[in-house]
Amino acid sequence: MLLEGKNAIVTGGSQGIGTAASLELAGEGANVCLTYRRHEKEALEVVERIEKMGRKAICVACDIAVFQEAEAAVNAAVEAFGRIDILVNNAGMNWDGVCWKMSEEQWDRVLAVNLKGYFNFTRHTAPLFKEQKYGKIVNVTSINGLRGKFGQTNYSASKAGIVGYTKAVAKELGAFGVNVNAVAPGLIETAMLKNSEAREKIIDLAMGEMALKRLGKPEDLAAVIAFLASDKARHITGEVIKVDGGQYI
Repeated sequence: MLLEGKNAIVTGGSQGIGTAASLELAGEGANVCLTYRRHEKEALEVVERIEKMGRKAICVACDIAVFQEAEAAVNAAVEAFGRIDILVNNAGMNWDGVCWKMSEEQWDRVLAVNLKGYFNFTRHTAPLFKEQKYGKIVNVTSINGLRGKFGQTNYSASKAGIVGYTKAVAKELGAFGVNVNAVAPGLIETAMLKNSEAREKIIDLAMGEMALKRLGKPEDLAAVIAFLASDKARHITGEVIKVDGGQYI
């Protein structure tokens, strides 16, 4: 197993990509602390599934945009596991609208969650990684942070910010043996997509762009996250890996 004896934090682990990443990391041998904001029942179910694999797991309620709540979540993980080896910054949100109609609240909240939230967790784990001379950070961005998307100026800006943030943090922590990378999904089959009133239209548009002509699953992204969190990727840092079925090209 790639991650035997490692301990991970996954933000937004109660559903979608976060759940798949939590289960994939556990399947590769890691203990997992997952955060959630609203979906406690789902988070507890993920914890139960991980424990059935023979791994340790906890879930922590946390608004990742709040600095002190991120600190408390990291402290809870350290208390539960003794140390942290892996951070997966995954939790995020969208609140769409064209720029001439977007409210200040829409802009501020999406940037606070999608960008500041990543800083908050990195800020509280980076000193631990520095001290132990080891750590893996995997940030979930989006191909829409690389190309922009109509009606998503706030989301695209936040995800583009993660790209620059990933590269800067990789430079800052590289001397301490810490790898920092990002994955950029295209359209992924998540609960958000399933519940969308425009689901079929969204899928049709994405399929028209995809080289592979298949809809991505959370597990497709989770496998790449687990690889980047492992020592198999020890000489990769500052990279953004697209997991999009060729949608970007």
